[in-house]
Amino acid sequence: MGSPILASGKGAALASYLEVWGHGGRELKPLDGGRITVGADLSNDLVAESEGLSRVHAAFERYGDAWSVRDLGSRNGTFVNGDRVIGEQALHTGDEVLLGKLRMVFHSPGTGSRRTEALESPPALTQRERDVLVALCRPLLGGDTFTEPASIKSIAAELVVTEAAVKQHLGHLYDKFGILEGEERRRVRLANAAVARGAVNMGDLKK
Repeated sequence: MGSPILASGKGAALASYLEVWGHGGRELKPLDGGRITVGADLSNDLVAESEGLSRVHAAFERYGDAWSVRDLGSRNGTFVNGDRVIGEQALHTGDEVLLGKLRMVFHSPGTGSRRTEALESPPALTQRERDVLVALCRPLLGGDTFTEPASIKSIAAELVVTEAAVKQHLGHLYDKFGILEGEERRRVRLANAAVARGAVNMGDLKK
């Protein structure tokens, strides 16, 4: 049905925005005002059509220069980087937010971002590294909610290589995207960075 966004609130451009992903690609939606609700009902500031999205699903709220997301008693929950939000959670640039099956990436220079590479150009990649990255991100187009990128085992099976080879390529990709060893949920963060920086696009995932 094309873009998942059917309507939005006021259109003033601000530094903070949501990168909203649907099967038709992505849209950038500014966060304006102090509180933005998201859901399927037309009364929301951001109205979306997506499976698993409640009528009034969640709210993004501003605290000074910072933003948080709060679940509003939705049926399928709100997730940030794969972890379910209980109550309210502060957001940082590059965080992945899931409302049902609607996927968004939060961006704001004023949040003391965890990493700045989300707004940079992608690094130079070998063809095999790019193949691994596309396979990693392919669950974006799957039927299930994107809470985890592809596993090492499934990437190896898709590319017909060993799991050891996949781990080696992932190690190089972590270095190139500046994802430090010991950082939580490294595959999730790598997938987010790859999409945000344009190293992988929806056309790649459909092939």
